[in-house]
Order: sequence, then structure tokens, then C-alpha cells
Amino acid sequence: MRYPVAVGVCALAVCGAFAVVADADQLSALVVVAATVFGVTGYAWFAATRSGSEPGRTATVHRVRQQYRLTSRSWIEVREESGSVWIPVFFDPALITLPTPTAATVHEAGRRSVVVWEGRRLLPSGRARRSEPAGRLIDNPSRPDPDGPVRAHMAARPGRRLLLDAQSAVAAPFAGALWVYVAGGGVPAFAGATCVAAAVAVWLAAIRGSDPS
Repeated sequence: MRYPVAVGVCALAVCGAFAVVADADQLSALVVVAATVFGVTGYAWFAATRSGSEPGRTATVHRVRQQYRLTSRSWIEVREESGSVWIPVFFDPALITLPTPTAATVHEAGRRSVVVWEGRRLLPSGRARRSEPAGRLIDNPSRPDPDGPVRAHMAARPGRRLLLDAQSAVAAPFAGALWVYVAGGGVPAFAGATCVAAAVAVWLAAIRGSDPS
């Protein structure tokens, strides 16, 4: 959770920087955006780190990496007799070396499920679902990759993660243009709205559990 929380703090800092020079309409919009970022980040942190109230159950799990348009996420597929349960998780370097299939403990924590593998908690980035995620799904190899620790170290670098999440900011200039069209303000307003939209887009990718591997 450190990375998405850090990105959320950066998004709040961007909003605060432009709030200093914003007019009344711009300030109200920035307050709404900042409140949304703060509230969603806080809720995601609370939901991901809360402890399960029920004893965990041992299950066979698969780590699956999803690629859908500009989205890349990690999922833990829990295979049960009644069908598979798909749990989205925040990226953890341990996911790269997790063999598929493997045994893990699944704890129910409210509307989310927490997977514990070899003593390591894989924090959920959303609610579990019964339907298969859209897009291309890539399973981990059944045997650990000898280069896995090196790949995990490279993937966990903040710069790499920011670079990949920045793909979501491609639409930020359009958001800036829309703001100027609706509220006016010229070039300064366009620049401010574009920067805020880009910061929020990167934060949104991070808080949904983007996977840099």
C-alpha cells in the first residue's frame, strides 16, 4: 500500500499547489477532487489492511496477471468446488515468484478477501468476484523463475511504476481543454486542469492495483 498512498499524497500536493492561485470556481473543483482522492485512498487503505474476523481456510490459488487496454493488474484465482473466485491484489514483489498453483490461506475481511502465502499478506485492491476478469490473462509458471528475485526488484522500483501508470494520463489534456471550454480561464487554467487530471489519472491507476511486472 505504500506506493498507492504515496501517489495519493502527490496528487493532493498537486491540488494544493494550484489551489493557491485558483479562483473561486477552480478552488471548489480542486476541493472536490482532493476530497475524493483523500477519501478513496483512506478507504482503500483501511479495507486492504483490516484483519479478517473469521479463521482462514487453506485453498489452491493461482496468480494471474491481467492485461486489458492500458490496465495491468494482479489477481489471485482461488479455485473451489463451486467455481473460481478472483481476488484483485495490490502489487507485491512476492507475486512474481509465487508458483502456480500453490497452497495459501484465504481470510474473509468484510467484503474483501485477504490471501496469505508463506506468511506474507497479499492485500486486496478491490472486491472478490466470481466472473473472470476481461482481457488477456497470464498465469505464473508452475516452477519459480530463477530470475524472479531480480525481476521483482526491477518491477518494484517507483520510477518504473510511475512510468507505467503515467500511460493513464494521456487523456489529461482533453480534460484540461474541457475545463477551459466550460469554465474559461485561458492557458493558465488549461495547464492547471491538465496537471491535476494527470496526477489523478496516475493515482487512479495506482489505487486500483496496477501491476508493473
